Amino acid sequence: MPELPEVEVVCRGLRPYLIQRSIVAVHWSDKDLRVPLPRATLPGLIGQRITRISRRAKYLLIHLANGSLLIVHLGMSGRLGIFPANEPVHRHDHVRWLLDTGLEMRLNDTRRFGSVHLLPPDEAGEAEHSFFHACGPEPLSRSCSPEQLQRQAHGRKQAIKTLLMDSRFIAGVGNIYANEALFAAGIHPDSPAHTLDLGDWQRLLDQLRIILDQAIACGGSTISDFLGASGDSGYFQVNFKVYGRTNQNCPNCGQKISKTRTSGRASFFCPSCQQQKKEQASGSTPPQKTESENSETGR
Repeated sequence: MPELPEVEVVCRGLRPYLIQRSIVAVHWSDKDLRVPLPRATLPGLIGQRITRISRRAKYLLIHLANGSLLIVHLGMSGRLGIFPANEPVHRHDHVRWLLDTGLEMRLNDTRRFGSVHLLPPDEAGEAEHSFFHACGPEPLSRSCSPEQLQRQAHGRKQAIKTLLMDSRFIAGVGNIYANEALFAAGIHPDSPAHTLDLGDWQRLLDQLRIILDQAIACGGSTISDFLGASGDSGYFQVNFKVYGRTNQNCPNCGQKISKTRTSGRASFFCPSCQQQKKEQASGSTPPQKTESENSETGR
C-alpha cells in the first residue's frame, strides 16, 4: 500500500502537469472502487481549472477554481499518473480526467480499494473538520509535537507500532516507515505505547521525520507495484535497515534481525538495539500539555 512518502511523491509529480490546467472531459468505468464513484457529480468538473494540489495523510487533494475539492485515495494498488490522451486505456483505468493540454490523468486500481470523492464548494472549506476529522496530526508538520503524541498515548497499552500505524493517532505512517523509525529510535515495536517517556517520543518523531523526508527525496519505496505520477519507481528500499531483512545482520550491532507480528502486520527489529520497555506502574499521572505544544511554527 502506498504510504505517506509515496503519496507525497505522486502529489509533487502531478503539480507541473495539473496546476492552472483545465479539465475538459471526465470518463469512468462501470466498476466502483472502495466506495461508489460519484458519477452524478463528476461531470461538474468539466471546464474547471485546477488551482492547487496538496496531501492530507494518504489522500491527494485537488483544489478547483470554483472552490470544490477532488479527493483521491490510492488504496492498496492505486496509481494516479499522466498519460497522452491517445494512449490505449488499460483494463483497470477506472477514472480518466482529460486536460486542456491533451494529457490525461488516469486512476488505475487493480484491487479497487482506492476511492474518489468530490466535495462541492460549500463542503470543501470544512474538509479538515468533516472528511478528515478522524485523522491524526501530520508527522511532517511542526504542529505535531512529542508532547502531543505522549499525551495522546497516555494510558494506551497497544504496541507502539500499532499506534503509529493508526491514522487517528498520527496521519499516514504505514508499516514500512513505522518499522524503520522504531529501529532508528531504538524502540521495540511491541513496547506498550504508554511506557514511552517524552525523550522516547522526541527521538521517535525526529527519526520518523528524517526517514519520511529521505523516502520522499528517493521517490518513495518500490514495494509491490508502486509507481510515481511519471511512471518512475522509487528507490528508498535500498536504505532499509530492518524492513524485510529477517536474519540479516543489524547495521548497528551485527545481531540478526528478527521478525514477529504486531496486530497482524510484520514487524522487523533488532533484539539487541530495540529492547522492549516494561509496563509502568498503574496510577501514573498524565503528561501535561506544554506551551510549546500550542505554538505552530510551520515546517
